[in-house]
Amino acid sequence: MELQIYDTLTRQKRLFEPLVPGHVSFYACGVTVYDYSHIGHARVYVTTDVMRRVLTALGYRVKYVQNFTDIDDKIIQRSAHSGREYHALTREFIEAYMADMAQLGVIPADIYPRATQYLPQMIGMIEALIASGHAYVSPVGDVWYAVDTFDGYGRLSRKKRDELIAGARVDTVEGKRHPHDFVLWKSAKPGEPTWDSPWGPGRPGWHIECSAMARQELGDTIDIHAGGEDLVFPHHDNEICQSEAVTKKPFVRYWVHNGFVTIDNEKMSKSLGNFFTIRDVMKEVSGQALRFFLLRSHYRTPLNYSIHGVKEAKVALDKLVNTVMTHQDGADATGESLAEVQALEARFWASLTDDFNFAEAIGVLFDLSRYINISGGSSAPLARLMDVLGLATVAESVSLSDEERELLRVRWEAKQARDFATADRLRVELLDRFQIVVEDSKTEYRWKKLN
Repeated sequence: MELQIYDTLTRQKRLFEPLVPGHVSFYACGVTVYDYSHIGHARVYVTTDVMRRVLTALGYRVKYVQNFTDIDDKIIQRSAHSGREYHALTREFIEAYMADMAQLGVIPADIYPRATQYLPQMIGMIEALIASGHAYVSPVGDVWYAVDTFDGYGRLSRKKRDELIAGARVDTVEGKRHPHDFVLWKSAKPGEPTWDSPWGPGRPGWHIECSAMARQELGDTIDIHAGGEDLVFPHHDNEICQSEAVTKKPFVRYWVHNGFVTIDNEKMSKSLGNFFTIRDVMKEVSGQALRFFLLRSHYRTPLNYSIHGVKEAKVALDKLVNTVMTHQDGADATGESLAEVQALEARFWASLTDDFNFAEAIGVLFDLSRYINISGGSSAPLARLMDVLGLATVAESVSLSDEERELLRVRWEAKQARDFATADRLRVELLDRFQIVVEDSKTEYRWKKLN
C-alpha cells in the first residue's frame, strides 16, 4: 500500500519514499525533563507511536529516536529552586516520563539520547559552523548562529524575515550582531552546570541539541521528523539551517507536526491555570482511555481536552473491547461474510495510509464491531486492527470465565432470535450468579462487572 504523508514544509500530502528503501529513520523531539509530562506531550508521543506502528505493519524497518533535553534554563531554575542537583532532577522526571508512556501503551524508542551525552557532537557542529562563516563567537564567549548567512531561513514556518524573533532562551544579547541570530553555545554563568569548549566553559543552546543527536543516530538526512506544532518556529527552522549549513544535504524528507491541545478552546498553559499532567488525568481514567481520546481526532487538528471527553472515550473503547471479548470464539468469516470483513479492513488501511487518519480508522473499527455483533463471527479481525493502533483488546482488570462468556453469547443469540424469555432469564442469571450487568442496543450489547 502506498502511504501519503502531509509534509509541513511543502504544505501538501506526498507519497512516502524513504531515503533507503524498506528502512525509515524517524526522529521526534522529546521532552525537557524539569517537570511531569502533560497531555500535550501525551498527544505528541501517542501520535508518533501509532505512526511508527503503522510503518512497521506496512513492512518498514523503523529506527525511532526520541531525545531528552536534560540541560536547559528551566532545568537549572528548577534545580536552584529545589536545592537538588540538576542530574538528580532530570533522572526523576525521565523515570516519571517513561512510566507515563507505559501507561499510555507507547512503545519505547529505539534510542533515547540525552543532550548531556552528546556534547562532543554539538561542539563539532558548532566548530564547523564557525569555520564556514555561519556562526561567530561573541566577546563574552557565547556562540551565535548568523541567520543572514543561510538562504531560505524560516522556510518551514513560512515566516517573513521581518516577522522573525530570536530563538535564544537567554536574556543577554551582549555581542549578538543581529536580532534574529540564535545561540549555539552559552558561556558559563555563576552557579550553572558547565562543560569545556574551544570558546571557554559553558553549555549548549537548545536548538543545536537535536541537530547533533539526530545526525549522530540517524545520519545527515532523516526520513521523518516529528513534533508538536509549537516547534515549527523557531526550533525546527533553526534545526534546518544548522544541519544543512554543516552537511550541505537536506536535513529532513518529511516534517510531521501534530496540532495543539486546547482547554475550552484556549491553548493549554500553566499561566492560564488550565494545565493538566498525564498523571492528573490518569487519577480519573486509564491510560488506554486517554490514548483512545487522543486518537479520535485527526492528529493535525487542534484537540479540545476535557475530562468528560476522555470518559466518553472510555465508554466507546469499552464497546470495542466488549465485542472482542464476547466473540473470541466466533467462527472465522467465510463467503460473503469474509468479503465484508475484508472490505472493512481495506477501508481501515486506506484511512491510515492517507496521512495517518487515525480518527477515520477508528470509525471503521466501530463499523467492524457492529458487523461482528450482528453476524456472530470471530472478533480476531477487530483485535488485529485495534492492535495496530495500540489499543488493548481485553477489559482492564476484568476477565470472563468460559462459562460467563458462553452465557453472554447464548443470551445474545436468544435476543437476536427474538426468544426474549430465554434472553431475560439469562440476563437475571448473569446478574445473580456473576454480578454481570448486560445492556443491549439494536446491534450490540455491553457488559460490566459490579464487583
